[in-house]
Amino acid sequence: MSGGTLVAERLPAGPAGNANTPVADGLAVLGRHLQRIKAAPGVVILTQTMPITMLLFFGYVFGSALAVPGQEYRAFLVPGLLAATAANGIMTGMFQSAQDCHRGVTDRFRTLPMSRSAVPFGQTAADLLTTAVGMVPLILAGLAVGWRIEGGPAAALAAFGLLLLFRFATAWVGCWLGLLIRSEEAAGQLGSATFILPLLSSAYIPTGNLPGPLRTLAEWNPISAAAAAARDLFGNAAPAADAAWPVAHPVAGTLLWSAVLLSVAVPLSVRRYARGGE
Repeated sequence: MSGGTLVAERLPAGPAGNANTPVADGLAVLGRHLQRIKAAPGVVILTQTMPITMLLFFGYVFGSALAVPGQEYRAFLVPGLLAATAANGIMTGMFQSAQDCHRGVTDRFRTLPMSRSAVPFGQTAADLLTTAVGMVPLILAGLAVGWRIEGGPAAALAAFGLLLLFRFATAWVGCWLGLLIRSEEAAGQLGSATFILPLLSSAYIPTGNLPGPLRTLAEWNPISAAAAAARDLFGNAAPAADAAWPVAHPVAGTLLWSAVLLSVAVPLSVRRYARGGE
């Protein structure tokens, strides 16, 4: 029995045939996605271990060749990897949505008396929970290689909260793209291409020495703002005063980018889900 069929049989129809509340429906779909991850954890394990692999690869292979003014490279790299992990919500959200569309699970949900926002909300909420847990191994690996949280506990908690907010926003973007593509194979191929996004940001390298147009592109990349905000709140590096506004004011920049992404992706995802394959 598939996960979609299982959840379809368990969802209540509500009194007198009416739809359940959006919150109850969303929690039901959230539970389905958590069961799905538990049954097939391979994708989650891969996406969570990749940043640790990159930490060891970049930190030890390229670390000696990359100069970061005023700090050791691995202390610069770990917050950037956390920001890149948050941005990976695009890839995972897109693949999960496209997979459900491709296998008919989304169409089965659409026939049920449930809120139209419940399915995308349940998916993105499950992604947020698994990301919060999945960041722990990367943080421990960072501490093991010499990274330290130099700011206070409140600032560190704010950094984690900001990263999870950014992840939530990118997961909604991925959800919309997956509902738009509706092909599991195409989503996998396009998802692989999203790995270039952190490379065009300050996640792995400082942007100060980049050529003019490339520096502008990198500094207006939302991932750069998230990485700079994490470094600032963790006490690892102050924002660059001569950078573009989102990087020079990274906390405000990340909040603004997250708000923009959510304000665009949430209604587009809900509308696309409601329309189905039309």
